[in-house]
Amino acid sequence: MTFAPLRNDTFLRACMRQATAHTPVWLMRQAGRYLPEYRETRARAGSFMGLATNVDYATEVTLQPLERYNLDAAILFSDILTVPDAMGLGLSFALGEGPKFASPVRDEAAVHALRTPDLDKLRYVFDAVTSIRKALDGRVPLIGFSGSPWTLACYMVEGSGSDDYRLVKTMLYSRPDLMHHMLQINADAVAAYLNAQIDAGAQAVMIFDSWGGVLADGAFQEFSLAYTARVLKQLKRSFDGVVVPRIVFTKGGGLWLDEMKSLDCDALGVDWTVNLQRARAQVGSAKALQGNLDPNSLFAPPAQVRAEAIKVLDSFGAPHVGEGAGPSLVFNLGHGISQHTPPDNVKVLVDAVHEHSIAQRAAAKRTR
Repeated sequence: MTFAPLRNDTFLRACMRQATAHTPVWLMRQAGRYLPEYRETRARAGSFMGLATNVDYATEVTLQPLERYNLDAAILFSDILTVPDAMGLGLSFALGEGPKFASPVRDEAAVHALRTPDLDKLRYVFDAVTSIRKALDGRVPLIGFSGSPWTLACYMVEGSGSDDYRLVKTMLYSRPDLMHHMLQINADAVAAYLNAQIDAGAQAVMIFDSWGGVLADGAFQEFSLAYTARVLKQLKRSFDGVVVPRIVFTKGGGLWLDEMKSLDCDALGVDWTVNLQRARAQVGSAKALQGNLDPNSLFAPPAQVRAEAIKVLDSFGAPHVGEGAGPSLVFNLGHGISQHTPPDNVKVLVDAVHEHSIAQRAAAKRTR
């Protein structure tokens, strides 16, 4: 496959801790329900899975936010649960509700019946990656993604989202052998899945450890971090001679940044509870950081949205403006954007990040 040359590589450069003309910005769940055009496309598709499994629809909704906002990256429209769905667990989404599995994994027989899925069952994802990459025509890079092994296990055992993670933690504490078996399968499946996305055209990949932060200290290292590391060990570092950055985001993971900085990845995402200045000091120049505006700040008046964006940029501090590698930030939210977010406020945010970060670089160069 051949794709158009990339015209805006700011996001990729920031992931690799290289100097950039401005701080790149993209948003978790940027293609989603807060956009009226997304809701119209979803209505035409008939269901969430009808949307996600249709290459044309997935391409359309991935590009929708780029038509509105001057974002520096696109992210594949899909769901973190496609991998366990391909394992035969029966994923469905009811309108207004979260994901549900028809066949959750709750006993020894179900765990030992798990297999890494046939990637052909996920062909619709890879076809969408290629379609989106072509449709972007070099405008910005495309990010592929997956849930982390632990986060997938949470849904696989609970059968849906959870408030207390009682079922998955019961298995973890009472039958750690079963949990480790499931996590090994998940890790190998996630690695194969992300590598296939890279082969299809993804220019960066991200692991969403959405529920790592619900684990106790010690359990996080054993049941989440170790298996994220297992995924990263298997990932392709480049494709056709071009580096493919790898990002890990653990919601609630700020406590473990000292340990996460040793992961074999290029950037660490942090949620809004993390102080960026301290995080920068912790990871040094070993990793780029991604984050970390509170998504609910987007419900404030536009002037305050702008002010909150500037706070995040100022918290990170002066950007790297020299040669070689140095501390860098990819601006994002601390978690996914709310479906109730006013779309106009997103434009305020994106523009504020670009404008203020350009001014930061001008100031940094004057003081060199």
